[in-house]
Amino acid sequence: MFVGGGAVVKNRSPRFQPGVLDACKSREPVLTGERTVRANFSFARLSGLTIPRCARIPPVETGGYGSYDGFAAVDAYRGFVIAPRGSRLGPRLSALLALIFLFAGCHQASDVPTFRVEAVRFARRVTADGNLKSTKATPLSAPHDAPGQLKIAWIVPDGALLKKDEIVVRFDPTDFETQLQAGREDHDTAGNKLFKADSESSTTRTNLRRDARQATDELLAARQFKFDDAEIFSRYQRVESQIDETLASHKKEHAEGVLGVRAKLSAADRDIVNIEQRKADLKIRNAEQGLHSLEMRAPYDGILVLQHDWRGDVVRVGDTVWPGSPIGEIPDLNSMKAEVFVLEADAAGLAVGEKATLTIEGKPGSIITGKISQVDKLARPRFPRVPVQYFGATITLDHTDPSLMKPGARVRAVLDVENRDGAFSIPRQAIFEKQGKKLVYRKHGDKFDAVVIEIGSSSAGRVVVTKGLSKGDEIALRDPTEEKDA
Repeated sequence: MFVGGGAVVKNRSPRFQPGVLDACKSREPVLTGERTVRANFSFARLSGLTIPRCARIPPVETGGYGSYDGFAAVDAYRGFVIAPRGSRLGPRLSALLALIFLFAGCHQASDVPTFRVEAVRFARRVTADGNLKSTKATPLSAPHDAPGQLKIAWIVPDGALLKKDEIVVRFDPTDFETQLQAGREDHDTAGNKLFKADSESSTTRTNLRRDARQATDELLAARQFKFDDAEIFSRYQRVESQIDETLASHKKEHAEGVLGVRAKLSAADRDIVNIEQRKADLKIRNAEQGLHSLEMRAPYDGILVLQHDWRGDVVRVGDTVWPGSPIGEIPDLNSMKAEVFVLEADAAGLAVGEKATLTIEGKPGSIITGKISQVDKLARPRFPRVPVQYFGATITLDHTDPSLMKPGARVRAVLDVENRDGAFSIPRQAIFEKQGKKLVYRKHGDKFDAVVIEIGSSSAGRVVVTKGLSKGDEIALRDPTEEKDA
């Protein structure tokens, strides 16, 4: 059984019935005993010539192969003619068969598509996306003189037009009002403690001074009325008088010592109360300072662009910010740049100075040119909890159109990563890898030779060959050895 581009023949019988092989006139199969012929009007193109599937052959009587009524089905792919056994081919039929066999022999090689190697310009471009950003902008940050965290109670929407001295953010005063009230209460409590400490200290000093005076009087009396005459006073009286004098002296010294200690304790108590009072005053001052930092105003006319955090969110009502935390900016619309991100796998060769072409999403036909002015040193994830790595790149635009470009607008960029002349750029499908080597099949006459090559840069469908090929080489676009193996 053989198949040849629409002709299917199953040959078992040695004979044909008269008129059977007039297959060029019919698309339907013709049954002749055990032989079936399916023919159609398609043509086989061999080596630039067109040969019909059914060729007219002069009728013969005996010997070789021929057709009964002047037609024979020709298998152009396998190079033989279907005819009744016992027929004889004439001279013209023999010449026709020789020509068919010649074309069929060349068909195997012509079946392999080829590509001619030429020195061409090779350009590798990668795509990136990002946002427009102003090169000059006035940052808006939470007040630096705020005493603590600030809670946002109201904020202007992102992208809103601002006028000079217009309120941009208003913070919640509740915490500062509570702090102010607590500070005042602490200040009053400290004042009461100080008054109590002064009163107790004054009372203690008065009592101690009285005890000291009393002890002094007793000492003077003991010395004035001293019983030291042995002829008049008994021994008991003399001893008792000495004890009274000593006791009065000790009482005086004790009273004076306690008075000094009490004075020091009172001074320490006053210092503690003064510290509490200063703390209360500081709390009051911070609260009042916070109440004076509840509003942020625009320094001049412009557009508000809110700052995005590491999650990609902007500040909103209810968020808490620290003093000095960035909230947004008012950009200069006359000078813009683009910040784009390139996949790590596509970033090979990305460098400063390369050209870029940008389009603004939502504005068809907007073409912007520029050059890469900065490339990140390390790749980093662009989105949280997404492990895909990107290289960030900054593009300086050749011109800025304020009516078309707005800060934060999404852009798509095409970056000219590589552009070289005289490169041998071949289709990726022409390169095969066998035994760890990259090779191509170069045509040599009517066969293909395997040639080991070295490759350089590549794009989605093209690969630059740096060694192994020359200009004018013709290489196979599919593996020619597969058909032989089959």
